[in-house]
Amino acid sequence: MRAIQITEFGGPEVLRATELPDPVPNPGEVLVDVTRSGINYADTHQAENSYLSPATLPLVPGMEIAGLTPDGHRVVALTNSGGYAERATAAPGMSFEIPDEVSDDDALALVVQGATAWVLLSKTARMDPGESVVVHAAAGGVGTLAVQLAKRFGAGRVIAVAGSERKRDLARELGADAVVDSAAPDMTEALIEANGGRRVDIVLDMVGGRVTDESVRALAPFGRLAFYGMASRELPSPVQPANLMRFSTTVGGMWLPHTWLLPGEVMGTAMAELFSLVAGGHLRPVLGETYPLAEAYRAHEALRSRGTIGKLTLDPRA
Repeated sequence: MRAIQITEFGGPEVLRATELPDPVPNPGEVLVDVTRSGINYADTHQAENSYLSPATLPLVPGMEIAGLTPDGHRVVALTNSGGYAERATAAPGMSFEIPDEVSDDDALALVVQGATAWVLLSKTARMDPGESVVVHAAAGGVGTLAVQLAKRFGAGRVIAVAGSERKRDLARELGADAVVDSAAPDMTEALIEANGGRRVDIVLDMVGGRVTDESVRALAPFGRLAFYGMASRELPSPVQPANLMRFSTTVGGMWLPHTWLLPGEVMGTAMAELFSLVAGGHLRPVLGETYPLAEAYRAHEALRSRGTIGKLTLDPRA
């Protein structure tokens, strides 16, 4: 089969097309003929071995696939690796059957980014109706869905942060009540101004660095910042516990694999609701560019430049 393999860690240049044997499913797993491979910002960290879970070489990257099982079912699945290939294995507990009304591309936009937005709002930040919600990287895979879900869940005001007028226009189209330029010299001041002079209740942050520091300072009493990525590759300042008490603020983190450790079928519940919203026309996955498999490196270059909009995918058949 054709696949992308990494034999040394590094930037987009380490993603190389090659021929490999088909993967062999472990007991209970199924072999999936991949129609689309999802691309996630975490993949860029996996390629340079800076992700939360260490990688080993050689490696076929990619943690999201959509395709056909041997019995003809359309599924979207999460994998530890191996997604950038014509065939990949999937475990039943990590696979979700795709409804007829939902495309493979839409399903890939939901299985990580959609579920991440759902969990951030419902579990990490525990948004209450009427609260203000800031969405950083609002034109990205998580951001475009988080803007819509926050409105759907009853947010009083959604503030979208994005780096270009085109991206900010998209956020408005998706339901954002206000927009902020990600290059604002003082993010604290910009967020408070966008919220009508009031401090904000919730911030969804995957940027890191000064953006995180200044977003924390924009939180109202009992405000929550949910941290789920570090696109800037810059560490924010250490959290001072005394300041959390002084301002009654909460800073929390979220990594999607931990949803499988929660009681109940949290991931299954999230996916069922997301599929239903898309099928009913109430949630719009924003789809970005689809790249031929051999050009996976171009997708990583685009992601790292932070110039992309929506969900990026690979076509293993192209």
